[in-house]
Amino acid sequence: MKKNNTYKLAICAVMVALGAVLSLIKIWKMPFGGSITLFSMLPCAMISIGFGLKWGLAASFVEAVIQLGFGIAMDGIFAWGLTPGSLIGVIVLDYLLAYTVIGLAGMFRAKGYVGICVGTGLAVALRFVSHLLSGAVIFANFEQFVAFGAEWVGRPWLYSICYNGAYMLPEMIITMAAAAILFRLPQLQKMLSGDMQ
Repeated sequence: MKKNNTYKLAICAVMVALGAVLSLIKIWKMPFGGSITLFSMLPCAMISIGFGLKWGLAASFVEAVIQLGFGIAMDGIFAWGLTPGSLIGVIVLDYLLAYTVIGLAGMFRAKGYVGICVGTGLAVALRFVSHLLSGAVIFANFEQFVAFGAEWVGRPWLYSICYNGAYMLPEMIITMAAAAILFRLPQLQKMLSGDMQ
């Protein structure tokens, strides 16, 4: 049992590190945060699918903390001029919650291949909901956060759906497609089962 947990912990560490590195490879970056990355959510989704929700949520929370560190260091979230309450909301909704929910990707893993695809899609959709709430509630009164034109001011829910959907929908498609392909590979199944020789 201890050896099995040590193996899982080592795989989780590698996957979280891989997710962090992949998040830095941006295919498309939105002007006020958010981007389409090169499979950055997939490693934590794979942990959840392979090892279960407990491991997936724990690894995803660590990934969330790393992403928060990136947000502070690279995006300068403390310099955005947010009130303390808004800053806490951004930290919780755009970082801690948004990335931790990826750990739910394995919730339907017992259903096989379809469960893997549905669980991954649902986890990414929950991340979208977290960003949607942040955009509509926290950034609703920030007129400078307008990427689609001034006519979107005063329509926070529609704006947040369009803004966050512009990068989260492609991110969902990429992540689900990659999960569908990778979980058919016997090598990945062996790695996640701890049966590597």
